[in-house]
Amino acid sequence: MPLSPDQQAEIDALRSESQPTLRATVPGMEAHLYKAHEVLDHGFIRVIDYMGDDAAICQAARVSYGKGTKSVQNDEGLIRYLMRHWHSTPFEMCEIKLHVKLPVFVARQWIRHRTANVNEYSARYSILDREFYIPAPEHINAQSTVNNQGRGGLLEGEEAARVLEILKADSSRAYDHYQEMISDEGQDGLARELARMNLPANVYTQWYWKVDLHNLFHFLRLRADAHAQYEIRVYADAICKVVADWVPAAYGAFEDYRLGGATLSGKALDCLRRMLKGETVTQENSGMSKGEWREFEGVLNAPV
Repeated sequence: MPLSPDQQAEIDALRSESQPTLRATVPGMEAHLYKAHEVLDHGFIRVIDYMGDDAAICQAARVSYGKGTKSVQNDEGLIRYLMRHWHSTPFEMCEIKLHVKLPVFVARQWIRHRTANVNEYSARYSILDREFYIPAPEHINAQSTVNNQGRGGLLEGEEAARVLEILKADSSRAYDHYQEMISDEGQDGLARELARMNLPANVYTQWYWKVDLHNLFHFLRLRADAHAQYEIRVYADAICKVVADWVPAAYGAFEDYRLGGATLSGKALDCLRRMLKGETVTQENSGMSKGEWREFEGVLNAPV
């Protein structure tokens, strides 16, 4: 269960309140406020607060006093122009604050995006819950033979069952020892800040994560990509759905130019021009390395 009864009660109380405001609000985001969207087996994301909308992007781009032009089509065209030409500053005028519950090993990938404000649940002061990420059988993969940091084919049968049993047993054993070390029944008990070191990287943590839209798009471009690790990609996918309801024009441009687009090197662009002229281009005459050529072919042959 991703949400505790106390957390659900807090969400219900917050959603029952209504505050008057002169700020721009977005109906789609108002529907998301405080609600938990479940991710993985115990995780979630939920919107705590947000600032700005599509009109705020246009307002910043024009440095005007109004909401933008009267025409939604003109505003959308401007947003697409900004996205197409990498004009990032207007997108920084929008911000979002998320509450995220996620496994520690996912958090360690996530925190590499250093352009956000983060406050994480402290295991120095509080005791972590007995909650661990255990992959579903369809996500137990072997090491990739072509990508040193990626998955390969599925593990099946006895090998998959053995791996899952190890993960479950090690997680349970580590938490049992964690509880034993911090217990103050008949002993002083080890400090929580020391006892936490024995917990595995699949234990769940939580944080508040605040970021502007430009840097959020950068995060999503990398983490919602098909090549991203599954466990962080599902969080990115959940955030994408929220952002699409928040700034539909900006997200549409992002989806088109970033998620659905591709950046080609000078050599790749030259190869593409040669192909369009009818020339047979191979890795041997492309001037690219095998890795570059494999990625180029991946772009050309990506499913539509």
